[in-house]
Formats: sequence, structure tokens, C-alpha cells
Amino acid sequence: MKRRAILLGSMLTFFLVSSLILKAQDDILEKLNEIAIVDQKVMMPMRDGIRLATDIYRPKTDKKVPIIFSRTPYNFNSWGDGKQRTGTARRALEAVKRGYAYVVQNERGRYFSEGEWDILGVPLTDGFDAFTWMKNQSWSNGKIGTLGCSSTAEWQMAVAALDHPSHAAMVPQAYGAGVGRIGDINEQGNWYRGGVEQMLFFSWLYGVEHDIFKPRIPAGATQEDLIRISRFYDLAPENPPVDMSEAMKHLPIQDILKNINGKHEVFDKMVRRKPNDEAWFNGGIYHDNMEIGVPSFWFASWYDVSITPNLALFNHVRNNSKDATIRDNQYLVIAPTLHCGYKRATENTIIGERSVGDARLNYDEQIYAWFDLWLKGEQNDFKEKTPRVQYYTMGSNKWQASETWPPEKAKLTTYYLNSNGKANSFFGDGKLTTSKADSDNPDSFTYDPMKPVPSYGGNVCCTGGAVKGGAFDQQQMETRNDILVYTTDVLNEGVEVSGFIESTLYVSSNAKDTDFTIKLIDVYPDGKAYNLDETIQRVRYREGYDKEVFMEKGNVYKVDLTPMSTSNYFKKGHRIRIEVSSSNFPRFARNLNTGGNNYDEKESVIAHNKVHHSSIYTSQIKLPIITN
Repeated sequence: MKRRAILLGSMLTFFLVSSLILKAQDDILEKLNEIAIVDQKVMMPMRDGIRLATDIYRPKTDKKVPIIFSRTPYNFNSWGDGKQRTGTARRALEAVKRGYAYVVQNERGRYFSEGEWDILGVPLTDGFDAFTWMKNQSWSNGKIGTLGCSSTAEWQMAVAALDHPSHAAMVPQAYGAGVGRIGDINEQGNWYRGGVEQMLFFSWLYGVEHDIFKPRIPAGATQEDLIRISRFYDLAPENPPVDMSEAMKHLPIQDILKNINGKHEVFDKMVRRKPNDEAWFNGGIYHDNMEIGVPSFWFASWYDVSITPNLALFNHVRNNSKDATIRDNQYLVIAPTLHCGYKRATENTIIGERSVGDARLNYDEQIYAWFDLWLKGEQNDFKEKTPRVQYYTMGSNKWQASETWPPEKAKLTTYYLNSNGKANSFFGDGKLTTSKADSDNPDSFTYDPMKPVPSYGGNVCCTGGAVKGGAFDQQQMETRNDILVYTTDVLNEGVEVSGFIESTLYVSSNAKDTDFTIKLIDVYPDGKAYNLDETIQRVRYREGYDKEVFMEKGNVYKVDLTPMSTSNYFKKGHRIRIEVSSSNFPRFARNLNTGGNNYDEKESVIAHNKVHHSSIYTSQIKLPIITN
């Protein structure tokens, strides 16, 4: 009886929640219909004849209005009880109330849009053609702003480089998977970090990729038919749930999706591409040889998967655009949240296990002031009131402002790795010091790919629950002997670290190839050790991603890791710590240490790795410290 009561209670809760969601959605749609002309399932034609499914919400007015445009691979069908769909209606209502048309469109091959979908192969011309179509509508004032987070943001940068005259402003949020190469950073849309596969797309593709055998709407279906069909059938696939933390353990990694009966054609192509493969430069991601000519209001997060390339892209446009007006109209917000978690900040924002205080910000007001300036031509006070960079400093738990990133007051201070050769775990003797070690007492550890260091917290996204993002106490992790731990003395004064963190290791190994990881940590007086950012480097790519250079036993090699990023105040009594290891799984794919392709291998080699530190082998980390 007790079990039955619990079951009935759970069912009742489910139905009540579902009813509330549906009622909220119905209320929003009712309000929209009162103030908006709603035109759904408009099949917008592209230059090759493919039609893209588009919903349009515009004010009931005879005046021409500007457009906020959102293009997405996700389902925005307004019927049903999905959060994505409720969110679309809510965003449309807000835009229309403020005098904008809100246009949302599916990428080709997604849901009711025609054509074939490819995560990188969607033509850039689709965005250009959509701008032209919208500009030419009788109700349009010819000004279009793009808005969206994650996959709804990532296409914006490369399309902005096409310089459509109607693309007047953009607001990309959590846009890292649209960033390919920025200077020395070669992530190729979050697929890589330091030449190592980030496994988030292994999970993401399982959840979102449509099958080639999906039902197809007959060519030439009328808008009336499409609206009718969409009320009961939204073409949304739903793969069976799987335990991604277990699924990602499968070897070879090229068969991970196949092993869980997922669709894997796109994945099959991508998993074989090396970091500098030409195919990365033929799709829809942005690279630093492309000119952005659009005023941009960028949004990033400290615990997002690609915080460093996101910030590097802002700096690239700010410093390198050929047009001084464009350089001067780049603005940035950096929040202390997870991927796309801006509006989830509260009076007591918890990221993982760590409280970072009241991190709320008036996002909507700033975004619409930005659009009012560029799409309506209003001479408002956005530029006078809005700092160039708004960034949240954890630890001191406050929003700060700067004209640049990093802040001009940030000065790189070098801390050197030091030990007597026993830095293994936090029980060891590893130290971070401002003076170099006198002689080389390398720290050794064994990296067994079959027993990798588990990912615990971190700057992640989209792993299907395999990794929890955010700050978590690393003390239990640091009892492992395959983690080297280097810590400063207790701080006599508080220290703010805000900017890019650079790190260099001098390493050796008995393996031809291996990886090295670094994690930056804030250690509290009670011992709690909260992670701030982390990075990794595959040693074969230490001389660049256009070549592979393997190690030889007995030689010591310099390895510069991709920069980390944070803004954190280490309070008096705290300590600064870094961890060094060779794995962080399943956030990053394991290096099997063979020197082979890695993606098609099952067998691994145990690597005996060393980190050297001396006056010659100056393994170090450079922290951007701000002093008053």
C-alpha cells in the first residue's frame, strides 16, 4: 500500500507539473495572439530551393519594425509541453512587447526544415539568404539582430563575416562551439582542447541527430497543412536514455555511438579529423582569418566549456577589425555560471558546491538597450552606462568593470613548480613558489589509460550527465598518486586573479605520446579545494597542430598548454593550488599512449611520466594578479 501511495503521489505530481507548464504556455500564447501577428511554419526559400521552417511573431502595427532573429537546431514547435517551446513563446512575447518582430527558424534538415543537416556543413549562405528574405518583407525596417545561446549562437560569427548589410547587431551567448581557430587556440568548435577530443559532442550528437530515415513532409506541403500537422506531430526524435558515463568508456572511441545504437554518420566523419584538418575550415565555424563587421554584445561564463576561446574571440574582434567603429562596438559580459546559465543566478548562486554570492544582472534590459541602439536607431545611454567588460569575481563575489580583458591592472606573476620529487597527491611535498627550484628533482607518476583520473566538476557542457559542471571540492581526488599537487603557502593578503592563466611544463615519458593536464584551484582554510578552470595538451602537438612530433625516451620536452581563464579572489588565509596529471576523463578522451590514431585503438600503453622543475626546466604557471 505504501509503495502504491508513493507511485500515485509521483503520478499526481507529474500531472500537476505538466498541467502548470501547459497552462503557462497557453497563457503566453494567448497574450501573444492579443498583441502579435503570428505566422507559423513559413517555409523560407534558400538559393538552392531548400525551404527552412520559420515562425514569425510581429507587433500588430502598420509601422515597419526591426527583427530579432534566432536560428536553431532545436525544436521550437509551440505545441506541446517542452521547455524549449515555452521559452520560444516567452522570448517572442518579450520581443513583440518591446516593438520587435521575433523570427525563429530551424536549420536545414531539422524538424520541418527541408534538406540534410550537418553540424558543420550547413551552408553559410542560409543565414545570408534568411537576412535578405526578412529585409524584403513589407513589415521589416531592414534591421536585423541575431540572438541566441549555445547552438543558437554558434552560427552567428561565421555568418557575420559575410557582412550582410541588414545584419546590424548580434548577441552571441555561450558561443564556443562556433569558434574554430583563434591565434594559437585550435578548438575547432569545442571538438578539441590542446589536440585532445572533448567528449561533449559524443553525448550531444547521440541526443540530437535526426536519422536519415526520419518521416519526411511531402514536398510542396502548404503552410496550412504544416501548421495542422505540427499540432500533433513535431518530428522530434528521442533516443533511449543511456548512462553516458559508462558509454564513454567504450573503446575504440570511434564506435561509442554505434555501441549505444546511436546515429553516427556525422560523428564518424568528425572523430577521424585531426585538429588542423581542412574539413574544419569548410563548414560553418568561425576562424580568425574571417572579418567580423557587426557590433557585438558577447556573453560568456566562467564554468562554460570554452571560456578561453570565447574571451580570445572578443579580444580578436576588438583589436583586429579593420573598421574602427566595429572595434569600438564590442562589449562583453562574463558570468559565474554554467553553460547558458546566466539567468539562473540568484541571491545565493551555487555553482556545483560553491556559493559565489548574488550574481544577478539585468541581462534583458542591457540586451534590449543594445538592440534599441542598433536596430531602432534610438540614441539611448547604453554606451555611457555599460562597461566595455562586465565580469564577476568569485571569492569577493561582486560584479566588476574594465575597459579591456584582462583588466589593465592585471600583471602576470610567475609561480614555479617545486618539490623534492614527491609531489604525488596532496600528501606530497609539491609547492608553488615565486623562486625557481635549484636542481631538478622531477616528479614521477604512472598514467594508466584504463584507470584515468575521473572528471569531477569543471567547465563543461552537454555531457549527458557524465560530468557535473561547476566547482567541487577536489580533496578526495587529490589522494590519488597519479595527480601531482603544487600549493602556495597560506596567503597573508588576499589576491585577485583575473585574466588568462598561462602554464608551461617540462616533461618526459617512456611513451611516444601522452597528455598533460592542469587544474587551477582555490584552497580554503578548512582544506576545501574548489576548481576554477582546467586544460590539457596532447604532447604530439606541442610544436603546432599542423604536425605530429613524438617523444623519445630520456628527452625532456617543453609543453605550453592552452591558457585557462578565471576571475577569482583568493582570500587571506587561502592558498593557490594547481594539479598536474595526464587524464581528465570523460571530459577529455583518454590518450592510449601508443602514438597511433587513438580514435580506432582498443589497446593502451601505460606511461611513466615525469614533470621536471629546475633553473633550466622552469615548469611554471603565470597568474594575472591585480593589486590595488
